[in-house]
Amino acid sequence: MSDTDSMKQTLEILKDHLGYLSFRKGQEQVIRVIFAGKDVPAVMPTGAVKSLRYQILACMFPGFSLVVSRFCP
Repeated sequence: MSDTDSMKQTLEILKDHLGYLSFRKGQEQVIRVIFAGKDVPAVMPTGAVKSLRYQILACMFPGFSLVVSRFCP
């Protein structure tokens, strides 16, 4: 799957399954690095929805994924 196709699928999941219309600052860049097959440390502020990148990738790849996240509005 090309980077363009991967990002298109990512945006569809973001909208259809998670209810967001766009990424927050830094989220898309982290996902692009992961698609490139590289490790990426991502230090983001509270409220940046860091778990979103794991949730999206869990929807895209076969097999089981366990995402543990604490959400407090």
